[in-house]
Amino acid sequence: MHADSARNRLLGIGLISLTILCFAVLEAGAKWLVRSLPVMEAVFLRFFLHFLFTTALLAPRHGLALVRTRRPWLQLARGCFLPVMTGMNFWALQYLQLAETGAIQFTVPILIALFAAPLLGERLDRARWIAILVGFIGVLVIIRPGTQGFHPALLLALANAVLYALFNLLTRHLAAYDSAEATQFIAGAVAVVTLAPFAFAVWQTPQGWLPWAVAVLIGIAGGMGHYLLALAHRYAPASVLGPFLYQQIIWMVLLGYLVFGDLPDAPVVLGCAIVVASGGYLLWRERRSVKPGA
Repeated sequence: MHADSARNRLLGIGLISLTILCFAVLEAGAKWLVRSLPVMEAVFLRFFLHFLFTTALLAPRHGLALVRTRRPWLQLARGCFLPVMTGMNFWALQYLQLAETGAIQFTVPILIALFAAPLLGERLDRARWIAILVGFIGVLVIIRPGTQGFHPALLLALANAVLYALFNLLTRHLAAYDSAEATQFIAGAVAVVTLAPFAFAVWQTPQGWLPWAVAVLIGIAGGMGHYLLALAHRYAPASVLGPFLYQQIIWMVLLGYLVFGDLPDAPVVLGCAIVVASGGYLLWRERRSVKPGA
């Protein structure tokens, strides 16, 4: 029993590591794509190809169950979150390094802890409040308001992190009513339908095979990443998987350097370390609060 549990956790950790790699490839591909295509078109291509991949993966097994939901309005709202968040992220990537957007993305566990108190009635003790405050100090170190290092696109990345935290809380709420497969499928469908008119209004046909190949790559990376994420949570609890999310910064720095020749400066490294330490502490506290065997 213990051996099976240990193997399942190791499998979950392996799956979450692949998930993080998929999302890092998605970010790098998106940053490359928005250099030659309008942001709305790049976001649409990302979700359209993601939706095709998800349909091919899930439809043969689940059929009409993919569109069954007990909370249609919440699913619609969640689906509308996706294009807004991704649009903000892609827009920010036009101006920022991958390491900068990745560092700000690490505020999501901190924001979830902050929002869970008023929205879900979860209690925050003094230590958690201090961790949240320290995390936001780290964000200020990264953003550097009022200095030459500040770029307005950093606020877009921060707004994306806020929406993503709310998106995660909504996903957690919907998990009690609908299947993970239906939630994933409906969100992709809503995103495609919502984005289509805006994308076609600014459409520029990609020139050559490489932009199409990158568009396909980010679509598959997005679809596979979300699928592997759901699969990882079937084998290991969030308290086990959470700390491994922070390995994304390694991939972001590596891909940023290899593809774009970017290296983060000292404030980004310092701010990221502060944010990671704060979020890591919150995840550790969450893990301790989960009863063994739960």
